[in-house]
Formats: sequence, structure tokens, C-alpha cells
Amino acid sequence: MSYRAPVADIAFALKYGAGMNEALSQGLYGDLGPGDLDAVLGEAGRFATDVIAPLNVVGDRHGTPLKDGHIVMPPGWKEAYTAWAAAGWNGLASPTAWGGQGLPRALNAACVEMWNAAAMSFGLGPVLTMAGIDALALHGNDDLKKTYLPKLVSGEWMGTMQLTEPQAGSDVGALRTRAERNADGTYRLFGQKIFITYGEHDLTDNIIHFVLARLPDAPPGTKGISLFLVPKFLLNADGTPGQRNDVHVHSIEHKMGIHASPTCTMVYGDKGGAVGYLIGKKHAGMACMFTMMNEARLMVGLQGVAIAERATQQALQYARDRKQGRGSGASGTASVAIIEHPDVRRMLLTMRALTQGARAICYATAVALDRSHLSKDADDRKAATDRAALLTPIAKAFSTDIGIDVASLGIQVHGGMGFIEETGAAQHYRDARIAAIYEGTNGIQAIDLVTRKLPLNGGETVKTFIAELREIAHNVRGANNPAFGATASCLGDAIDSLENATAWLTAHLNNETTSALAGATPYLRLFANAAGGCMLANEALAAIKLGDDAASTDHIATARFFAENIAVQNRGLEAIVVEAADSVTTAPLPGDVV
Repeated sequence: MSYRAPVADIAFALKYGAGMNEALSQGLYGDLGPGDLDAVLGEAGRFATDVIAPLNVVGDRHGTPLKDGHIVMPPGWKEAYTAWAAAGWNGLASPTAWGGQGLPRALNAACVEMWNAAAMSFGLGPVLTMAGIDALALHGNDDLKKTYLPKLVSGEWMGTMQLTEPQAGSDVGALRTRAERNADGTYRLFGQKIFITYGEHDLTDNIIHFVLARLPDAPPGTKGISLFLVPKFLLNADGTPGQRNDVHVHSIEHKMGIHASPTCTMVYGDKGGAVGYLIGKKHAGMACMFTMMNEARLMVGLQGVAIAERATQQALQYARDRKQGRGSGASGTASVAIIEHPDVRRMLLTMRALTQGARAICYATAVALDRSHLSKDADDRKAATDRAALLTPIAKAFSTDIGIDVASLGIQVHGGMGFIEETGAAQHYRDARIAAIYEGTNGIQAIDLVTRKLPLNGGETVKTFIAELREIAHNVRGANNPAFGATASCLGDAIDSLENATAWLTAHLNNETTSALAGATPYLRLFANAAGGCMLANEALAAIKLGDDAASTDHIATARFFAENIAVQNRGLEAIVVEAADSVTTAPLPGDVV
């Protein structure tokens, strides 16, 4: 089964779960209105469904073979990308000064979900270009902006993000790629980078690499890293691609998934050094790169939502079509569709609830980013900046974790056929697995949440967020709608666990850091369960207020399932955070010397 963009669900989550309607009514987006959102989402949904989605299986089977230093993308991909860029999708949220449309990041986030659900390998490349645009626009000098931003914004050229080296993965400070200054103010780079997404391809006639490297006078660690722009082709005087730069693909990785996304080993300086241009100040590369990484982390979270959505669609269709066994209370010998079996229903409802909860968190993060840039009130911008910082590791880690969980459940719904490649269910799992690893492993996201984000603003940022969640639970209780079942009490308990675990971590973070970090990952899941559950409940309350009976029935059912089956897990997660640190830090592992 191919993917069909769930435009109505996405629009509702964006407007009511993420708070975009409120932002629109406050004038945050100027004269943009709800109808404009619907129009853009509708067009994006059609392109994702009709043009990109049919290429997913083609890309998975073809891969990206490397021959004579060149990578040939799968059949149909170049034509689809060219049409996609020509339609303006690459520059949807980019600055108008450089040819972009200047539309909300939150709207772009919804479109990014659709591109990646249609074909994750396709959607991955533009994510890095968009992140590079942000870094260059914020940190680059005027000449670099004028030279490169129009082509990057239009999608005529694509970008890469290059951090990782064989000896320096998550420990970026250990990188060795070096840069030497030339008399003309340019630099020459020497070194090797690995795991470089879209490092080489034939979709565009130039590729702009954003590369971390060290200058000769650089201090050790991350404080000695600089960011450079290194084009695949140096430019002629008229701005067209000219001489080939001294950067080449050495090999490509043969991966578990995302087969149509070329993952390259890149070599710099085999022929005298790759010409590069400093972005920002020297030794300040990590600050520049974090502009890219923070953007990319949200986009990777959306990849988790995207894969979960596609896997859910396919599993639901299969469960309706596949007949096996007799339903409870059924008479006769006729088989029933497996969707009639309670355990299959449980799996499908879990898939739907996790997908929609993760979507709400990602979209809320994107709206906070918009507010942090667009609000005219300084205090509001500061609060939104802190809100986005708090939610980003949760959006990235929770969404990619549930992407894996949902894709795995999708295989289970298919039974033995899910293990067979022809059904496509296995590809979703294979593709989803990387998202929890790249752009900062999910363990690193949990550490970031606990050590950097909980202390924001003296702890007030997280306290304010928890208070907002409590208000939602209170509103559910006040709705007096029996269809909600135990939603209000379950959410209340989940929030209690979040508050208790937050207080414990805050108290132990400075003096017992190891104990606090031992509970970081379960704490992130606990946080996401409370946030996702409350956001879904808020969507249900909005549907009731709108008077849409069909929508309110659906949203209430999803919110109730999440609260009664997922949020209730917070009690156990709280116990793990506050009571189980010793079992992690002191238990010997096989082979340890005791």
C-alpha cells in the first residue's frame, strides 16, 4: 500500500494541538489565515501522495550505487526533486530576502512530515539543505550569503552537514580535519568525514558542504572548532559551477535502511586542499553548527512521526483486508477481518495514539520556534525560545523512538507477511531505525534535557510547562463528558509523576550527576507521555468546542486511549527515575572485574 497524506489530521494538529490558530489570531504570522494553511497543506499532500510516495519502493530497491566517483540516484528521483524544488517547497520557510516564501516554520514542519512519510530517503536531503540555509543566513558574511543563499533556498543546489569522523562521532571535539588559511582569505581543508548524508548525488549541479574543521591555532575540544562552507564545484565569475573542488566521495555505506539516501565517506585535500570559506568567527563553529543541528533535530523527530504515520496507514489497511480466525461471539465458520480481534485493535490504537501524540509535540515545538523569531514582545520571544529548547530533545527522541515502536507493531499486525519484504512493512522498520541515532543519539537528547533544559530560567521554564499541562487535565475534568472515561485522572497522575521526577532530578543533578543521568532516558519518555497525552486531550476539547461531532468522537477516543494505556505508564517510569539509579550504576556487567 502506498502513502496518502492525512492532510485533515495534520491541519487539525497544527491548528489546535500545537496552538497555531491562537498564534494566527494574535497576528504572529501577519495576514496569514487558516485558509492559507489549508491550501498549502493540501498542495503538499497531493505532491507527497502522487509524486514522491510511488518512488519509495523504487528507491529502496535501487539504492545509490557509486561508480567512478559518481552516484546515480534511483529512477524518477531527479525528475521528482526538480519538480519539488521548482514548486518552491525547499524555500517555504526561508527568508524572502533570498528568494524564500517566509512562511511559518510550523507549516514547513507539517510539510516535512509529508515528504518523509512519502519517502524518508527523499525527505532527508532537503532537511539538511534547510538547516544549512539557517546557519548561513544567521552566521555567514554578506558575500557568502549573496553567493550561495539564493541557490540553496531555491533548491537548485543542496547542502550537507559534516561533523562525524572515524574517531569522532558524538564526541565532536575529537575531530581532526584541519583548515589552513590562504593569503586571499580562503582556507584549504584536509581530512576525512564519514556518514555524510547526500554527500554526493546527481540531483543538483552543485553541492554545498558545511564542514567542521580545526585551524592551526585552535584550542583543544569543541572550543577549537570552526565552520567552513566548501562547495563541490568552485564558482566562475558569473556564479555558475566551474572547477571541481578537492573534495570527493571515497565510498558509500551499505545500510539497514534509507537505501536511497547516499551515505558517504568524504575525503578532503588529496590534491592540495579543498577550498573553503569561514562561516562566522574562527573557533566558533559549534555555535554555528548548533543552528543547523537544532533545526535538524526537530526535522528528524518529524521523520519519526512520518514513518509512524505510514506504518499505521499500511497496518490499518492490511488489518481490514486480512481475514483469519473467528471474532468473539461470531457464529458460523466464516473468518473475520483481523481488525475484529481485540489484540490487533490494541496494536492499531497504540500505533495511532503514539503517532498523533508525537506529531503534536513536534508541531508545538515548531510553533514555539516561530514565536521565538516573530513575536514583537521581548519577554514572549524569550519564553518561546526557552520553550522550544525544552521541547526539542523530547520532539527528537520521543518521536523517533515511537517511529521504531510503531513500525515494529506494523510488522506484528501483518504477522508473517510483515517479515516478507514484498509487503513493505519491513522497510518502514528498517528506515525508522536510524532516526534514533543520527543528529545526536536519543540518549544524548535525554542527557541534554536533564542537564541543560531543566535548569533553564532557574527551572521556571519546565514549571510553567507542567502548569499548562495541569490546566488541560483540569479542563478535561470540567468538560463532564463521559466519553473521556478516566482521561482526566490518568493525565493528572501522569503529570504528578512528571513533577515528582523533575523535582528529584533537579535536586540530584549537581551532587549526584551519575544517578540523575541513569534516569535520563526514562525521564524523557515520562515527560513525552504527559505532554503528548495532554496535547491530544486539548485537541479533543477543541473538536468539542468546534461542534464537530465526528471529529470530537475520534479525538476523544484517541486521547482517552493514550491516557488510559500510555500515560499511565508514568508511575512505573517515575519509580525507575527516582529509585533505580543504583541498579544501573552499581550492577556488574558480564566480563566486569568484581
